[in-house]
Amino acid sequence: MTHKPPIHFGTSGWRGVIADTFTDDNVRLAVAAIAHYVRGQRPRHPALIVGYDTRFRSEEFARLAVEVLSSYDLLSYFCTAATPTPTIAYEILRRQTAGGINFTASHNPPEYNGLKFSTPDGAPALPEVTKKIEALARKLARTGKLPAVGQLKEEQIDPRPPYLELLTQKVNLEEIRRARLRAIFDPFYGAGRGYLDHLLHAHGVEVHTLHDRRDVLFGGHPPEPAEAFLAEAKQALRESNAQVVLATDGDADRFGILDADGTFISPNYIIALLLDYLVETRPWKGGVGRSVATTHLVDAVAKYHNIPLHETPVGFKYIGELIKADQIIIGGEESAGLSIYGHVPEKDGILACLLTAEMIAHRGASLRQQLDRLFAKVGSYYPIRLNLHLEADVQQRLLARLKTEPTRFDNKKVVEINRTDGLKLILEDGSWVLLRPSGTEPVVRCYCEASSQPALDTLVAAAKRFVFE
Repeated sequence: MTHKPPIHFGTSGWRGVIADTFTDDNVRLAVAAIAHYVRGQRPRHPALIVGYDTRFRSEEFARLAVEVLSSYDLLSYFCTAATPTPTIAYEILRRQTAGGINFTASHNPPEYNGLKFSTPDGAPALPEVTKKIEALARKLARTGKLPAVGQLKEEQIDPRPPYLELLTQKVNLEEIRRARLRAIFDPFYGAGRGYLDHLLHAHGVEVHTLHDRRDVLFGGHPPEPAEAFLAEAKQALRESNAQVVLATDGDADRFGILDADGTFISPNYIIALLLDYLVETRPWKGGVGRSVATTHLVDAVAKYHNIPLHETPVGFKYIGELIKADQIIIGGEESAGLSIYGHVPEKDGILACLLTAEMIAHRGASLRQQLDRLFAKVGSYYPIRLNLHLEADVQQRLLARLKTEPTRFDNKKVVEINRTDGLKLILEDGSWVLLRPSGTEPVVRCYCEASSQPALDTLVAAAKRFVFE
């Protein structure tokens, strides 16, 4: 094992191309490092939930994990079917285990697999934890010594029923039924199959499910509920009398929504709409959490309702901390991650979809109509995210430029420079741009927001000039 590359955890676990960096040996190494870390925490219940998604060899990788954990005298609660990440988060809390491992590459392309490690609080491991695990993996790779596998310590579990019961406490399913809402559900061949649709059916809601089988190629594209991959759902919507498409990604922690007319509604807008809706319909006290890359429409709604706003770096683990502390009613990221007060401190795409369905049922209006009303209340916001690919010379020049302190941008005064995560410039008219270089590829993630589409187009052009000229 001495020649294997180090295990590296990004914003949401460790991922790699199957048979390249994501191999049996590296999986053993990563799980051994996690086992070392868990043992060092002296847990009262030395057990981990072990789950997997519908990707190629996910269940086999999970079986390897059981072997390695057993060799460290750790019990595995092994999920009997592909399981969403938020379901595993709840099962960790319910069984009070030392954490959980889910084999998933979430919304990445089919050739990837990955591993998500959650701590005993049900939240994604924070950087201080994953750095320790990476260091342990490097040390183990040098010594090449892993304990021999003896007797397996494993108990098979089905975490679906308790999780679905939890959702019935968070969402008003009766309101959805009474409104006779009709929905299309697209789980993208992923772990969300049999969750959202099962719950709606059980409560008398008409729902038609697409891609309701395992396909390790996910129909030939990433299992990501983005507009580009929702064409079949849009077609199904046209051919039916449904009012909404609800979609989840490969491990069902992210969501995607199509309105009644087939319009894709940005996760940015869903988060803001749900904030407004939950403040009006729930008795909860608290603020709202959003990542630095998420729309300031959330800020405007928070100000309208006079509740505190918490800004975090990118990565749902930071919003998870606010959920754990009961500080927020809802927390969200523009990349389609969302959770709410009293729920798991982890992204939950199933919950997000169900809350959106409840909001449509309660308000009796399309999402576009609701968004127009929200704009009328608090002002209009037009956000966008771009991935800009960089040549080596541009990359070096940009890294230097990101350390500067611009006073003007897009012919406007810069009123605030925010370095929470990357370089964010807030301009005098309230528009903003955020540039975050990728740590793993020659890409800079560019986020822009303005008060109209023409203003957004101008801001994007200025951002591209800043990056490339």
